[in-house]
Amino acid sequence: MSAGGQLAAADPADWAVAPGWQPLVDAFFASPVGVKLRGYLGERLDAGAVIFPPQPLRALELTPPEDVRVVILGQDPYHGRGQAEGLAFSVAPGVPLPPSLRNIFKELQRDLGTPPPAFPNPGGSLAKWATHGVLLLNTCLTVEEGQAASHSGRGWEALTDAVIRHVTEGERPVVFMLWGAHAQSKRALIDTNRHKILLANHPSPLSALRPPLPFIGCGHFGQARAWREAESWGSGQEGA
Repeated sequence: MSAGGQLAAADPADWAVAPGWQPLVDAFFASPVGVKLRGYLGERLDAGAVIFPPQPLRALELTPPEDVRVVILGQDPYHGRGQAEGLAFSVAPGVPLPPSLRNIFKELQRDLGTPPPAFPNPGGSLAKWATHGVLLLNTCLTVEEGQAASHSGRGWEALTDAVIRHVTEGERPVVFMLWGAHAQSKRALIDTNRHKILLANHPSPLSALRPPLPFIGCGHFGQARAWREAESWGSGQEGA
């Protein structure tokens, strides 16, 4: 469970996931990589490390595999206290918007005319997106306070790669929004014949306006909506 917005124990039994993900998650934590990751998390907690978020698998809790319509890939959780809530790019309600998330809302407004969310609630929380079929998946699911990418390469990537494969092998065509080189490195896991792949720079201010694929102006939200509507119409699943 959580303690003041941070991870309290390295016990996957405390991390709720939707039933459709449970076999995949159980298989991962029973594997040598998963066992090693649990051991590492336990060692870091015993050493007094502050680890975020409190629920590392929240994306898999809020977005069941059968509901996934869009996948947005991030890298690792925010490392500031009170920020990470287990969803890529999302921050807890009331937390000031990080620059990348501010640019996401800016592009959403430019593209679809959607105004920024009310602050402080929901503020930068994308939980509503997650409950409406947007899988907000970081490729690494924990981080230590003040140390970006501190848990990268410790095993989470084996789980999140398996999640991506599970989505790409599912029956429903899905939109993958791959922003930045890290997300785009996962393109090889995706069946590009069945799914829509949208590429742009990362929404960080360092790259959002740079060529050749600036994030601001990419039009991904409108493209995703149009593609999904066309797919739903073509398959007789209006409103899917």
